[in-house]
Amino acid sequence: MTSVPWSTHAVELRADSVTKRFRRESRGACEREWRALTLLAAYAPGLAPAPQSADTVAEEPVVVMSRLPGEPLRGEPLGDQQLEALAAAASEMYAAVPADVLAALPVRPGQQHELIAQIRAWVPKARSRVGGEVGEAMHRGLDWLTGSGLEGASRPDVPTVFGPGDGNLANYLWDGSRVRVVDFEDSGLSDRPFELAEITEHVASWVGPPLDVEAFLDLFDLSDAERARLPECRRLLALVWLFLLAFDDPQHPRNPPGTAERQAARLSALLDSRDVPHGTPNRG
Repeated sequence: MTSVPWSTHAVELRADSVTKRFRRESRGACEREWRALTLLAAYAPGLAPAPQSADTVAEEPVVVMSRLPGEPLRGEPLGDQQLEALAAAASEMYAAVPADVLAALPVRPGQQHELIAQIRAWVPKARSRVGGEVGEAMHRGLDWLTGSGLEGASRPDVPTVFGPGDGNLANYLWDGSRVRVVDFEDSGLSDRPFELAEITEHVASWVGPPLDVEAFLDLFDLSDAERARLPECRRLLALVWLFLLAFDDPQHPRNPPGTAERQAARLSALLDSRDVPHGTPNRG
């Protein structure tokens, strides 16, 4: 069984199954994981682990699922085949849940307004700890956020989708022919621009061999409204990651030295870019 201090769960791997045991305070994550597995088993069988059993009311909630073949995409250079398979898996997942079922799902954790509230809560801590190029990029990001209109906005005028809630490429497994998806602790109601930004702006997409963001996004047939929203979502997620990386403990770093500075440059580039939407225009 494996676990890490910041994890919500411990994982036990067997030849044909995976058991996730959650901390007591992470019962909601366990419930979301089980709900996602059952939904995807019903509407997109084979895309995610098959649910086997769960006890969501136990003192330490547990979910048991099938073990999928494949290796994580994180840390690997992605060729055209893997990139297309990643986009295909994401597209299948976003479209899997029927509209009437989707309408009953709660909004996933860490969506737009929750992230903005978290950023505002981080600001006092950041003022006393962050300077240099990281602090400058953070200041620019906060100025952008204030003027963006995202804080007071209602639900975005784009179609809702089922979102896995985690863009870490470690959750996308390549078996040589297709990509499957694991880890749904933060899943729920979302939208495609936000979920795509979760992938493109996650530190896992660039701290190692970088994801070809432009090529990846061009594989999605987005509406005009989705294409307009995507740059704003990318900036918001990039700002969140700048705070997270700036707060990394130098005595026990989770990422290589200089990662926060690289993120500052990434955020600055997004803030400087013109809002030329990505994703193939939807001509339907």
